[in-house]
Amino acid sequence: MKAGELIHGMHAVRSALRFDPTGVVEVWVERNRKDQRMRQLRDELSRSGARIQEVPRRELDRLSDGASHQGVVIRYRGPEPQGLDALEARLEAMDEAPFLLILDQVQDPHNLGACMRTADAAGVHAVIAPRDRAVGLTATVHKVASGATANVPFYQVTNLARTLDALKKRGIWLVGAAEQAENPPWALDLSGPLGIVMGAEEDGLRRLTREACDFLTRIPMAGKVSSLNVSVATGVLLFEAVRQR
Repeated sequence: MKAGELIHGMHAVRSALRFDPTGVVEVWVERNRKDQRMRQLRDELSRSGARIQEVPRRELDRLSDGASHQGVVIRYRGPEPQGLDALEARLEAMDEAPFLLILDQVQDPHNLGACMRTADAAGVHAVIAPRDRAVGLTATVHKVASGATANVPFYQVTNLARTLDALKKRGIWLVGAAEQAENPPWALDLSGPLGIVMGAEEDGLRRLTREACDFLTRIPMAGKVSSLNVSVATGVLLFEAVRQR
């Protein structure tokens, strides 16, 4: 994200301003839109110090790839993903039981954005993901996360299995979500140093990831669908941990 990612829509832009106004580096607004909502947003954008350009609607259509932009597009340079050394430094400095979310090859930016937003709401200290075959902090992730990417540190590691082993050596218990598990999450102790491990959208946890977990859990399903979307399942497990903690 050297040049910054393009984010559009009033809610997403306001979220970026609220959490990280210094990340807004360029702004385009619809020239002919003068209503009160737009005037208020322009005032907020002006305070960020970003350069505001008034352009015709067709230019915003081009910048947003035809999506619903509501008259505003920004170039946002959000936080860069951090690596294993930064993760270890953060864990070393913590004076409370770590609460982590580990995502094994989640590839849909909407899912990552939703997971980041839920992680922020649940008080998660860090989100960890592999570098390969996994989505990073794209514009869509920032938009869906509604500012959470500026509040929850995101770490990308080269070898997830090795990272999981390092977390276990620090006394962090790893609980993975897997359909073949027997225990529901409320049957497990999720109150101490904890990493919730979620798998990819289609395939779930990889074998090495699953084997690295101390416990596996499944969310009981009463209906005909066999599983939940990964971001929804993440919310269920994180907030069960919040309830216990």
